[in-house]
Amino acid sequence: MAMELTNTQLQQLKSALRERRTGLLESIRRQLLDADKPSYTELAGAVHDLEDESVATLLEDLDHSQLSHHVEEVHEIEAALQRVAEGNYGYCVDCGQEIEYRRLLAQPTARRCLDDQAKHERTFRGAERPTL
Repeated sequence: MAMELTNTQLQQLKSALRERRTGLLESIRRQLLDADKPSYTELAGAVHDLEDESVATLLEDLDHSQLSHHVEEVHEIEAALQRVAEGNYGYCVDCGQEIEYRRLLAQPTARRCLDDQAKHERTFRGAERPTL
């Protein structure tokens, strides 16, 4: 069984969560500012090449997907910081057991122990993307 997180470990994880959130928010801000620039599709449309337009559409979709992923990750970080504030960070939401420190170092937003995360992913495979 895992040992309870020490204050030092908890502070290290909180710091990592906050730093990641700051980086993501900056990335989101830059992407939104870049949204004012001409889109790939607009630029490709001016060329009138279907192949270029197809690539431009794909690049635009990737930009939107990345932005969506960053926003989702910020939400996961906020939820992890809320669990810290409530005193239940580092405990599996399914079984209540402690999540190993090594797992939290690798994935500070983890909500489940490895066993329950594997079960969750098997259950929701092909459905919406599971949260960690």
